Amino acid sequence: MRTFHRQPYRPKKFYFINHRIEANELRVIDEKGEQVGVMDKSEAMRQALEKEVDLVLIAPQAKPPVAKIIDFKKFLYQEEKKEKEAKKGIKKSGSKDISLSLFIGVADLVRLENKGKEFLKEGYQVRVNLLLRGREVVKKPMAFDLVNKFIASLGEVNVSKPPRLEGRVIRAVVAKKK
Repeated sequence: MRTFHRQPYRPKKFYFINHRIEANELRVIDEKGEQVGVMDKSEAMRQALEKEVDLVLIAPQAKPPVAKIIDFKKFLYQEEKKEKEAKKGIKKSGSKDISLSLFIGVADLVRLENKGKEFLKEGYQVRVNLLLRGREVVKKPMAFDLVNKFIASLGEVNVSKPPRLEGRVIRAVVAKKK
Protein backbone atom coordinates (compact mmCIF):
# COMPACT_ATOMS: atom_id res chain seq x y z
CA MET A 1 0.00 0.00 0.00
CA ARG A 2 1.26 3.45 -0.87
CA THR A 3 1.72 6.13 1.72
CA PHE A 4 1.48 9.76 0.80
CA HIS A 5 3.56 12.27 2.68
CA ARG A 6 2.09 15.69 2.95
CA GLN A 7 4.53 18.56 2.56
CA PRO A 8 4.56 20.95 5.51
CA TYR A 9 3.21 24.44 4.87
CA ARG A 10 5.98 26.87 4.06
CA PRO A 11 5.26 30.54 3.58
CA LYS A 12 6.58 32.05 0.35
CA LYS A 13 8.98 34.34 2.17
CA PHE A 14 10.12 33.99 5.75
CA TYR A 15 10.63 37.10 7.89
CA PHE A 16 12.46 37.35 11.20
CA ILE A 17 10.39 39.37 13.66
CA ASN A 18 10.98 40.77 17.13
CA HIS A 19 13.23 38.51 19.26
CA ARG A 20 14.10 36.20 16.35
CA ILE A 21 16.29 38.87 14.78
CA GLU A 22 19.90 37.81 15.33
CA ALA A 23 21.76 40.98 14.30
CA ASN A 24 22.81 43.29 17.14
CA GLU A 25 22.88 46.49 15.09
CA LEU A 26 20.04 47.45 12.73
CA ARG A 27 19.13 50.24 10.35
CA VAL A 28 15.57 51.05 11.49
CA ILE A 29 12.68 52.43 9.43
CA ASP A 30 9.42 53.56 11.08
CA GLU A 31 5.79 53.03 9.95
CA LYS A 32 5.82 56.12 7.73
CA GLY A 33 8.85 54.86 5.80
CA GLU A 34 11.27 57.38 7.30
CA GLN A 35 14.70 56.25 8.46
CA VAL A 36 15.17 56.41 12.21
CA GLY A 37 18.86 55.50 11.89
CA VAL A 38 21.29 52.78 12.89
CA MET A 39 20.66 51.55 16.42
CA ASP A 40 21.02 48.63 18.79
CA LYS A 41 18.47 45.79 18.50
CA SER A 42 17.25 46.27 22.07
CA GLU A 43 16.59 50.00 21.45
CA ALA A 44 14.64 49.18 18.25
CA MET A 45 12.63 46.53 20.12
CA ARG A 46 11.81 49.03 22.86
CA GLN A 47 10.51 51.54 20.29
CA ALA A 48 8.39 48.83 18.64
CA LEU A 49 6.91 47.78 21.98
CA GLU A 50 6.06 51.39 22.83
CA LYS A 51 4.08 51.70 19.60
CA GLU A 52 2.56 48.21 20.12
CA VAL A 53 3.76 46.91 16.75
CA ASP A 54 6.46 44.49 15.54
CA LEU A 55 10.07 44.86 14.48
CA VAL A 56 10.41 43.06 11.14
CA LEU A 57 13.72 42.30 9.41
CA ILE A 58 13.24 43.44 5.80
CA ALA A 59 16.73 43.18 4.26
CA PRO A 60 18.95 40.76 6.21
CA GLN A 61 21.74 40.83 3.60
CA ALA A 62 22.33 44.60 3.91
CA LYS A 63 25.14 46.02 6.05
CA PRO A 64 23.78 46.76 8.67
CA PRO A 65 20.53 44.74 8.23
CA VAL A 66 17.36 46.78 7.64
CA ALA A 67 14.42 46.39 10.02
CA LYS A 68 11.03 48.09 9.93
CA ILE A 69 8.74 48.99 12.83
CA ILE A 70 5.30 47.92 11.52
CA ASP A 71 2.28 45.75 12.27
CA PHE A 72 3.40 42.37 10.90
CA LYS A 73 -0.08 41.09 9.89
CA LYS A 74 -0.76 44.32 8.02
CA PHE A 75 2.66 44.04 6.36
CA LEU A 76 1.94 40.48 5.17
CA TYR A 77 -1.42 41.58 3.79
CA GLN A 78 0.20 44.42 1.83
CA GLU A 79 2.90 42.07 0.47
CA GLU A 80 0.18 39.65 -0.67
CA LYS A 81 -1.67 42.50 -2.39
CA LYS A 82 1.52 43.58 -4.17
CA GLU A 83 2.08 40.01 -5.41
CA LYS A 84 -1.46 39.80 -6.78
CA GLU A 85 -1.05 43.14 -8.56
CA ALA A 86 2.24 41.97 -10.05
CA LYS A 87 0.56 38.80 -11.33
CA LYS A 88 -2.18 40.87 -12.98
CA GLY A 89 0.42 42.83 -14.90
CA ILE A 90 1.97 39.72 -16.43
CA LYS A 91 0.72 39.25 -19.98
CA LYS A 92 -0.24 35.75 -20.95
CA SER A 93 1.88 34.80 -23.89
CA GLY A 94 1.57 31.76 -25.98
CA SER A 95 -0.63 30.44 -28.65
CA LYS A 96 -4.07 28.99 -29.15
CA ASP A 97 -4.96 26.17 -31.52
CA ILE A 98 -7.80 26.14 -34.02
CA SER A 99 -8.50 22.83 -35.74
CA LEU A 100 -10.23 22.71 -39.08
CA SER A 101 -11.38 19.79 -41.20
CA LEU A 102 -11.49 19.65 -44.98
CA PHE A 103 -15.28 19.46 -45.28
CA ILE A 104 -16.18 21.94 -42.53
CA GLY A 105 -19.60 23.57 -42.58
CA VAL A 106 -20.00 27.30 -43.22
CA ALA A 107 -21.46 27.99 -39.76
CA ASP A 108 -18.59 26.15 -38.06
CA LEU A 109 -16.06 28.05 -40.17
CA VAL A 110 -17.63 31.40 -39.16
CA ARG A 111 -17.60 30.37 -35.50
CA LEU A 112 -13.91 29.42 -35.68
CA GLU A 113 -13.08 32.68 -37.51
CA ASN A 114 -14.72 34.67 -34.69
CA LYS A 115 -12.81 32.62 -32.10
CA GLY A 116 -9.55 33.23 -33.98
CA LYS A 117 -10.20 36.99 -34.11
CA GLU A 118 -10.92 36.96 -30.37
CA PHE A 119 -7.63 35.13 -29.65
CA LEU A 120 -5.69 37.61 -31.80
CA LYS A 121 -7.34 40.55 -30.03
CA GLU A 122 -6.23 39.12 -26.64
CA GLY A 123 -2.64 38.99 -27.92
CA TYR A 124 -2.25 35.27 -28.55
CA GLN A 125 -0.74 33.65 -31.61
CA VAL A 126 -3.15 31.39 -33.44
CA ARG A 127 -2.04 27.99 -34.75
CA VAL A 128 -4.28 26.75 -37.54
CA ASN A 129 -4.29 22.96 -37.97
CA LEU A 130 -6.08 20.99 -40.68
CA LEU A 131 -5.87 17.21 -40.34
CA LEU A 132 -6.27 15.22 -43.53
CA ARG A 133 -8.03 11.95 -42.75
CA GLY A 134 -7.96 8.89 -44.98
CA ARG A 135 -8.43 9.68 -48.68
CA GLU A 136 -8.51 13.43 -48.00
CA VAL A 137 -4.72 13.34 -48.50
CA VAL A 138 -5.23 13.44 -52.28
CA LYS A 139 -7.10 16.79 -51.94
CA LYS A 140 -4.09 18.78 -50.68
CA PRO A 141 -4.65 21.80 -52.97
CA MET A 142 -8.23 22.12 -51.68
CA ALA A 143 -6.95 21.91 -48.07
CA PHE A 144 -4.31 24.62 -48.65
CA ASP A 145 -6.98 26.86 -50.21
CA LEU A 146 -9.20 26.38 -47.13
CA VAL A 147 -6.37 27.28 -44.72
CA ASN A 148 -5.39 30.36 -46.79
CA LYS A 149 -9.06 31.44 -46.95
CA PHE A 150 -9.33 31.04 -43.16
CA ILE A 151 -6.18 33.14 -42.59
CA ALA A 152 -7.47 35.83 -44.96
CA SER A 153 -10.80 35.93 -43.09
CA LEU A 154 -8.97 36.80 -39.83
CA GLY A 155 -8.16 40.23 -41.28
CA GLU A 156 -4.83 42.06 -41.01
CA VAL A 157 -2.48 39.45 -39.52
CA ASN A 158 1.20 38.54 -39.63
CA VAL A 159 1.73 35.03 -40.98
CA SER A 160 4.58 33.75 -38.78
CA LYS A 161 4.60 30.34 -40.42
CA PRO A 162 2.89 29.97 -43.80
CA PRO A 163 0.72 26.87 -44.31
CA ARG A 164 2.78 23.74 -44.93
CA LEU A 165 2.22 20.02 -44.80
CA GLU A 166 3.70 18.18 -41.81
CA GLY A 167 2.79 14.52 -42.17
CA ARG A 168 -1.01 14.49 -42.54
CA VAL A 169 -1.50 17.92 -40.94
CA ILE A 170 -1.37 21.31 -42.62
CA ARG A 171 -0.14 23.87 -40.08
CA ALA A 172 0.11 27.65 -40.11
CA VAL A 173 0.81 30.21 -37.38
CA VAL A 174 -0.57 33.75 -37.44
CA ALA A 175 -0.19 36.67 -35.06
CA LYS A 176 -1.72 40.11 -34.65
CA LYS A 177 -0.18 42.77 -36.89
CA LYS A 178 1.59 45.43 -34.84
